[in-house]
Amino acid sequence: MKAILIDDERPALRQLEQLLQDVNGIQVTGKFLSAKAGLEHLATEQTDVVFLDIGMPEMNGLTAAEYIQQIDNNIQIVYITAYAQYALEAFELHALDYLLKPVDPVRFSKTLNRIQAYTPVKERTVKIPTDPEPLVFCFNNLVLSPHIDPNGKVKWRTAKTKELFAFLIHHKGNRIAKDVLLEEIWPHFTPDKAMIHLHTSIYQIRKIIKQSGLPTTLDFSLESYRLNTDNLAIDVDFFENKIAPIEGLDTLNENQWRQADQALKLYTGHYFDEQDYRWAKARRNQLLQRYLNLTLRTAEYELATGRERQAIGRLEQAQEKEPYSEEITELLMMGLAKLKNYTALQNVYESFVMLLRNDLDITPQPQLRERYNQFMKEAE
Repeated sequence: MKAILIDDERPALRQLEQLLQDVNGIQVTGKFLSAKAGLEHLATEQTDVVFLDIGMPEMNGLTAAEYIQQIDNNIQIVYITAYAQYALEAFELHALDYLLKPVDPVRFSKTLNRIQAYTPVKERTVKIPTDPEPLVFCFNNLVLSPHIDPNGKVKWRTAKTKELFAFLIHHKGNRIAKDVLLEEIWPHFTPDKAMIHLHTSIYQIRKIIKQSGLPTTLDFSLESYRLNTDNLAIDVDFFENKIAPIEGLDTLNENQWRQADQALKLYTGHYFDEQDYRWAKARRNQLLQRYLNLTLRTAEYELATGRERQAIGRLEQAQEKEPYSEEITELLMMGLAKLKNYTALQNVYESFVMLLRNDLDITPQPQLRERYNQFMKEAE
């Protein structure tokens, strides 16, 4: 097993080398006073374990670990730190273990046991379905497809790890500066604490990607992260691609209705609705409006072609997502009037009036009241 040592303090390097020189099965193949020099070595030489100082100038150990994982994510990392408060956090990161300076020989022996017992995580081979379907679902709740997570075993270690993955999905393959991630995901943490959480979450996301076989990579360069979404089928993309050719139409034909019906089934809830991320609000509202507009056009076609019950069911689903819409309420009343179900029609209107009064302290527009009165006159 080949090991390298990276520490900007020569005495620390010497101590580590002395501790390792009599260990069977481990060969020190390099000692480096900077992370940059160590990374250059790793780029050309196969290495199994890196003893890495956290607190180095120019590039600290946490950042260096990002690059090490990209070179070979099976490399074991043992962090070295002079500060006890970072010990536990270091262990949570890419590290197999951590050691406090000066390194205690007894504690060091436990680290060696961890190294020898370590088994790299194997990438899972995933059989992607022939017919295109989403692998990542963002409507309602962030989940992975059963093809990726067949037994529902993928567990987000923390809510913030899940939010970070959602944020990377949200930006669809664009690079996001580390400072932006810290500000958006951990706005109330101190910079040092936020950085620890960021590196922990990045490590957990990479682990999930590898274990699940999700067809993507999480890259790090130029102090920024990028989730490669080229092969990552996402339900939101499916929805937008299906509605793009038809959402601007005033009326639909039969083929366009079928396409709209398929697209609307993808909208199972608002964008990251269960998490209610602050940064997703604008996107959530945009997708909701597109869904509502297409729902109205689709229901209008169904009402015009004798599919009243289908239109009513569709409009009821839309009303659950946007309960204050007068357009939905009017079409719902129209469908019930066509079925001559005036009792249900009256309940729909009165419930809508009560909702507006109780929640918004307003009354419906005069046009909606007039339509309601017209429908009820038909019942006489």
